[in-house]
Amino acid sequence: MENLISKSTNIDDYEILIRKRGDGQYASYCPQLNKMLTGGEHMEVQNKMLDDIEEYIKTLKTLA
Repeated sequence: MENLISKSTNIDDYEILIRKRGDGQYASYCPQLNKMLTGGEHMEVQNKMLDDIEEYIKTLKTLA
């Protein structure tokens, strides 16, 4: 099975899934980028992933 990375420049096309892995351990996952991040707080991993998505979209726009 091939993991396809999104080429959308619409931020609403990207999902951020967050999971608590234990005490002070959180993970966020974006299926459209096939990317996972970890951190110590819910908002930390959510904001880190959102920043990465925004940076990815910015890169796509410069390549267009």
